[in-house]
Order: sequence, then structure tokens, then C-alpha cells
Amino acid sequence: MILSKILKNGFLILAACLVLTACATKKEVTTAPEISGQIQGDTYTGDDTVKYLADGVPDRVFFATNESILTTASRETLRAQAAWMRKNSNINVVVEGHADERGTREYNLALGERRANSAKDYLMTYGISSDRISILSYGKERPVDAGSTPLAWSKNRRSVTVKAN
Repeated sequence: MILSKILKNGFLILAACLVLTACATKKEVTTAPEISGQIQGDTYTGDDTVKYLADGVPDRVFFATNESILTTASRETLRAQAAWMRKNSNINVVVEGHADERGTREYNLALGERRANSAKDYLMTYGISSDRISILSYGKERPVDAGSTPLAWSKNRRSVTVKAN
């Protein structure tokens, strides 16, 4: 009798768990609409936005809105830049930080500086001396796309590594 009651209660608990699990909704992780389908890794696929620091070494990395955190793809690009810089030890670079048009001038200058510093810090972790890397923030002053659309904004949120003069 007691065993039967325990089994019955256990079965009811199991059934309740299954019913509740069936009702649970799955949360989907989505990317921001302005990035989804537009940028794959750090390479924008819609036009010639991505230039090259050297043969096969992209010169820019892209960021999410209001972010200066490097993505996995950004790190891959910066590793390629660091490898190229190690082979060309006589070349110095400037890492330029950029932002989209939204936000104040002051905010975007600070954000561009944080983005450029993120790229510089990552290059330094791969053995590039800080003496070879200068930082410059343009904020929202030098967009590659002057549009006021999510696609334009995604292209403008970047840091660009250029050879120093």
C-alpha cells in the first residue's frame, strides 16, 4: 500500500514536470538587426568597406553598438595584423577609432578611443611594442557611410589600423 502510494505520487510529479517542460519557451539568441547578415566576422560583405593593411590582412575590425569589446572575428583579424607587424618590424601603425553618428561628439570621441585602445591592447598581447602603435579617435567625424540606417551605422562602428607616416 505504501509502495503503491509512493509510486503514484512519483508518477504524478514526473507527469507534472513533463507538462511544465513542454510549456517552456526556448529563448533564441539573436544579433542586433544592424549587424545580422551585413557583417560576417569583421568583414562587411556588401561593398568594398574593408580595405587591407597588407596583402590578405584586413585593416579594420567592427564593434557592436556602444561597445569596445573585441569579437572573436576581430581578434582573428588583429592576430593577422600582429603577425604581419612582427614580420615588418620597421613599420609603425596608427589605430583609428570610429563611431556611428548617434550620440554626442564627446561621447563618440571617447568611444572611438576605447575601441582603438582595445585593438592596441590586443596587438600588444601578441608581442607588438606599444611604441609602434599610436591611437587616434575620430569619433563620428569620418564615417565610411554617411547614411542614417542600421547598415550604415554597422559599417561606421570600427577601428582601422593604418601605416604611420
